[in-house]
Amino acid sequence: MADKEKDNKSLMDSIKLILGKEDKLNDQLENGRGLERYTKDLLLLMSLVKDYYQGNYRNIPYKTISAAVVGLLYVINPIDLIPDFIPFIGQVDDALVLKFCLKLMEKDLLKYKTWKDEQTASNHKSLKPSNKKLEDKNKGTEKEEESKAEDDKVDTKKSS
Repeated sequence: MADKEKDNKSLMDSIKLILGKEDKLNDQLENGRGLERYTKDLLLLMSLVKDYYQGNYRNIPYKTISAAVVGLLYVINPIDLIPDFIPFIGQVDDALVLKFCLKLMEKDLLKYKTWKDEQTASNHKSLKPSNKKLEDKNKGTEKEEESKAEDDKVDTKKSS
């Protein structure tokens, strides 16, 4: 039991480190570091890690969130198998590690994306006016405007 708690603490510490370097990852994506083809996946991965850390989404196997953390740490860290400061070749290993991690967690990442899309959709629905009185008021205002426009037409015809 103590090992599992230790692993979880280590995972959460790693996630905290990643979240602290999110701006660096975004800069790497914007500066064309060879990871452009993975931009959407990386952003989704960051979102997954954030939601996991904040406790919003925990319906994911430990091995999957671990793979996400390892992949992101590898991409963020400039000193790895082939250092990132070596042009082009320095980014190849990042892309390979990222591709491997994404392939490993593909199904779970798709489940997360579905959940995230549902959350976004339900948030948009809650922002729309669902109050029946408000909708009726808006309809009443539209009818008043139409009626006024018709009255103006009649007044224009009378004065001609």
